[in-house]
Amino acid sequence: QVQLVESGGGLAQPGGSLRLSCAASGFTFSSYAMSWARQAPGKGLEWVSGIYSDGSDTYYADSVKGRFTISRDNAKNTLYLQMNSLKPEDTALYYCAKVNRVRVGVPEYDYWGQGTQVTVSS
Repeated sequence: QVQLVESGGGLAQPGGSLRLSCAASGFTFSSYAMSWARQAPGKGLEWVSGIYSDGSDTYYADSVKGRFTISRDNAKNTLYLQMNSLKPEDTALYYCAKVNRVRVGVPEYDYWGQGTQVTVSS
């Protein structure tokens, strides 16, 4: 059974930092690209970041570029999202997702975690 379990969310002040983790199991983690996405209150799901299976390439939404860093430790089956210079608009439920494949430049996801809440407020 594929499982993705996010952790590390919480309350941060504007300008602060958080590091999210996603523990993966039930599949060969190192063979798959992974992504982070988020859903803010009253908004749809927004793709945040992606990383190639071996960590050799990374991708970011314009809204987080320069502030967030995606990484992975394949030996630990864990995906990370380092979030710096946090803004109130980063407040959202953050999900990690397994990329099944990329077709026409668009990733297709087959498994999602339950999410971890990030709240940025003073």
